[in-house]
Amino acid sequence: MNEAPRQSDPGAGPGESDWDRGLRPTRLDEFVGQPHLQEQLRIFLEAARARSEPLEHVLLVGPPGLGKTTLAGILAREMGTEARITSGPVIERAGDLAGILTNLEDGEVLFIDEVHRLHRNVEEYLYPAMEDFRLDIVLDKGPGARSIRLHLTHFTLIGATTRAGMLTSPLRSRFGFVARLDFYSEEDLGRILHRSASILEARLSAGGAEEIARRARGTPRIANRLLRRVRDYAEVRANGEIDRRVASDALDLLAVDHRGLDEMDLRLLRTVLTKFGGGPVGLNTIAAAVGEEAETIEEIYEPYLVKEGYLERTPRGRVSTERAAEHLGVPFVPPPGRSAVETSGSSPGPLFERESP
Repeated sequence: MNEAPRQSDPGAGPGESDWDRGLRPTRLDEFVGQPHLQEQLRIFLEAARARSEPLEHVLLVGPPGLGKTTLAGILAREMGTEARITSGPVIERAGDLAGILTNLEDGEVLFIDEVHRLHRNVEEYLYPAMEDFRLDIVLDKGPGARSIRLHLTHFTLIGATTRAGMLTSPLRSRFGFVARLDFYSEEDLGRILHRSASILEARLSAGGAEEIARRARGTPRIANRLLRRVRDYAEVRANGEIDRRVASDALDLLAVDHRGLDEMDLRLLRTVLTKFGGGPVGLNTIAAAVGEEAETIEEIYEPYLVKEGYLERTPRGRVSTERAAEHLGVPFVPPPGRSAVETSGSSPGPLFERESP
């Protein structure tokens, strides 16, 4: 039977570098940003500790890189335990789930990343585990089939998803607390960058932090990644200090423009504007035109472009805005049946709704 790795394990975060894990805060007092959510979590944690009860199940919702995995680890440590980490696609069979759950200790935290990608047959077994802390496993098939009931310890499930709309209603309703993470302000990103710079022993000025934060797309993971690359540039091309000019030169070399848009962002906008006349155009068509997976575009690139008003999601497809045309320096032609005011980018629309491709 499979067992989820504890967060402290070297391989706990698949595909994640030691640098990324080393920059993560470990306590809520160290966590920067999301002030409203922080206050909710403090009350949630204090109440659970006062009653000497495990946390209720928690669902973390938001775009990639905003700190869902970090918060899962923080919640576990605040409750005096460690988080065991796995992901939805990894749990293929009910036996895999049983192996993970039966190895959990009382009050321990199980973190399932990409919980919306759980196999449906596995998800069915998860319902009684979350609600009644039991598993009913069916062994064999046909006339010899028999059921075994496994009693579980009182654990806490923390699920993370970038696609809340893809969660089934029965699963979503079993989470006692839903935490929604939004993009970070430049001020909060600056504080995160100064903390990371001290850990990396990099010399970062206020101006350098502001320049990196401005181009980090409101995402701590991107801010920390850019900081490491700017630090490399400063050590090779400058005197090692990251000021505003050094940060700007380094990010220009990395092809990250003054609004945080990289080569793929610009290619997406240019494709919609020039190849498809500003849209509407389907997601799969855009993906084929730029040579990228549709799911990657929808999860990684689109949320920021929609938030900043460069792109709109409509029932008929994706539509570029006047702001996108101005950023690229190309003429703007409103999509058929819509005025320039309607596509000015002033109303980005919802980020996490599932739409037709």
